[in-house]
Amino acid sequence: MTNPIQILHYNTIDSTNTEARRLYELGERGPIWIVADEQKAGRGRLGRTWHSQPGNLYSTFLFPCHTPQSKVAQISFVSSLAVQDVATHFATAAAITLKWPNDCLLNGSKFCGILSESISDSVALGIGMNITHAPPNMPYATTCLKEHAPSITVKAAHEVLAARLKHWLQIWHDGRDFETIKFAWEASALNLGKNLSVDIGTAIRQGIFKGLNDDGAMILRQLDGTEITIHAGDVRVTQPKENHTA
Repeated sequence: MTNPIQILHYNTIDSTNTEARRLYELGERGPIWIVADEQKAGRGRLGRTWHSQPGNLYSTFLFPCHTPQSKVAQISFVSSLAVQDVATHFATAAAITLKWPNDCLLNGSKFCGILSESISDSVALGIGMNITHAPPNMPYATTCLKEHAPSITVKAAHEVLAARLKHWLQIWHDGRDFETIKFAWEASALNLGKNLSVDIGTAIRQGIFKGLNDDGAMILRQLDGTEITIHAGDVRVTQPKENHTA
């Protein structure tokens, strides 16, 4: 990634990740950025809709990835660190934390979404950031970067994001150095060492968040002392109580 990386810009699109997949099918392997002012069918993690009105950053980075499939999930943590760097650059007075698996929070409020999708020998890494507005009536607190950095622009945010993602991807090196990524991520991890409940869809698991394993899964020490790994789920802070899901 030593040469300037092409940026494809769209006024309106269904989804930048969907466009990345279309480009791949036409022979594009990247690296290339797909950026849109507005998405009509934006997608988030776990099949959720990503609210995509003009004024925010909607982007996907398509790039070749020569790593075993088992390590592709690590990219979410790589991209979380890049997003954290964007927040640190602009929102200098905000408390910035990383919430498992791939959220970056400003003063406890969500301002970004990350969706990493494998496409054969490439990855479509979707990153959306609330720049000028945040979606209302969400089941969690939301914010936008403009609330913390009034002069920010979408273009400036993307420039920092692209540079920092390049930096962290080089460190990750197709999964050869996830240890450095894991160490950096855990340094800003929300609720590390605290009691959590994790909704995994079929059950709610409760315990102490002990950190990440070597593929990015959450290590959770349950109330009975056993440790389990969780690869996907929604996290909530909780108080210790009897384990009803063992």
